Parts: sequence; structure tokens; C-alpha cells
Amino acid sequence: MAMMTTALQVAVSLGLFNVWLVRPKLQTAYRGGQAKTLFEEFRVYGLPTWSFFVVGALKIACAILLIVGVWVSPLKVAAAIGIAILMAGAVLMHAKVGDPLRKAFPAATMFVCALVLALV
Repeated sequence: MAMMTTALQVAVSLGLFNVWLVRPKLQTAYRGGQAKTLFEEFRVYGLPTWSFFVVGALKIACAILLIVGVWVSPLKVAAAIGIAILMAGAVLMHAKVGDPLRKAFPAATMFVCALVLALV
């Protein structure tokens, strides 16, 4: 079980790093509304500019803490709870703009993975 938990921690962290550090300017099928970049997605949701930077910093910080949580278990729980809250917000933003369910699928999957990590 410990190996599966560690693998899930790494997978969730890498997913967050990928979205926020590798692909923020790339168009994907999962961007909210008609947004082409991550920054545009926040505009589509009607969020203020500063929220892009705050949410990004929180997600990267939680991803780092999730990796450190491999060795320091309480950090894993805190990071997983933080990610779950942020991903719940992402799912709600997709619903706010009337996106089809498939666009919210990655955020919903990360939400579920984070909940699992918080509980195991």
C-alpha cells in the first residue's frame, strides 16, 4: 500500500507541475470555455488577474509538499487537503461557465486522488 500511495503522490505532483510549469501556454481540450492558455482560462471564469498567481503558487507549493510528504507524512495530508480544495474549485469553475463534463474530468480526477491521499 505504501508504494501505491507514494506513486499516487508523485503522479499528482507531476500532473500539477505539468499543467502549471510545462504547459500553461499550450491549448488543451480541457481549458475552460474557449480559453487557449491557463491564464485565459482564469479570465473565462471571471476571476481577477491576481487569482491566477495565487492559485498557481498554491498548487505548486502543494505539489512540492506532496513530494516531501513521501518522507514527512503530515505534509502529505496537508498538501492533499489543499489540492482537494483547489480541485473542487476548478470543477466548480467549469460548472460556472457551463463546460461539458469532459472538460472538468482532469480536475475531478485530481480531486478524487487528493481525497484518497488525505485519507490513507
